[in-house]
Amino acid sequence: MSLKQEQLPDLELSALTKLIDSASASGNPVDATTIQVLHNLQHQHLWTNLQIHNLAAPDTSNDFPPVRKLLSGIPPNRVYTHPDEQLYMLQKGIREDELRPERLFVIPTAQGQPWSLRRMAFAFDALNDVEVTDDVNELKGPEVDAEKSKVLDEYYEKRTEAIATQEWGSKRMLLAMVDKGMGGDGTVVYYVVQEGEVKPRQN
Repeated sequence: MSLKQEQLPDLELSALTKLIDSASASGNPVDATTIQVLHNLQHQHLWTNLQIHNLAAPDTSNDFPPVRKLLSGIPPNRVYTHPDEQLYMLQKGIREDELRPERLFVIPTAQGQPWSLRRMAFAFDALNDVEVTDDVNELKGPEVDAEKSKVLDEYYEKRTEAIATQEWGSKRMLLAMVDKGMGGDGTVVYYVVQEGEVKPRQN
C-alpha cells in the first residue's frame, strides 16, 4: 500500500521575512539581525524615528570583532531612570509622563554571539561619532502650565549638569538579543547596559 504524498500549500512569507529580503539583508547576518530588531522596536514596542548607524571598524587585529551597527529611536516611555535622578524627580513632583521623549541607542545582537568588555567599550566610544537627525515635533513634551514648565526647565538644566559630571550615571544603551538558536522563535530580549559602575537601586 503506497501513501499519497499530500501537496503542501505555498506558505506566505511573514512581514519580517519580506522586510529582510527587501532590504537585501538576508545574506548578511549582521544586517538581518539589525533589521529584525528594528522591526521589533517599531511594531511591538512602538518606537518612533528609528535610525540605523553604521560604525567605522577600528584598526585592530581580527580577534576583536567590533560592533558594526547601532540602532537608535525614541521609545514611547522612558526605559531607565537613575536612582538619584528618580529621587530628584520625586522631590520636585515631576512625573515621567511630563518629560519630553529622548533618543536611546540599541546594540543589535544574536544569542550566542561572543561579547567582551572591549567590544562593549568600543560601542560606547562610538556614540561620540554617531550623528542623529531628530524630528523636533517628536521631541516635544506634553503641554503643562507655567508653574510646571518652570520646574521642568530647572530639571533639564540640572540633568544637563548631571550628565556632564556623571552624577546621574554615565552613558547607557540597550543590548537587544535575538533568539536565533536551534528552535529559536526570534524573540528579542532587551538588557540595559551602562558604561562604568552603576549605583544600585534601593527597594
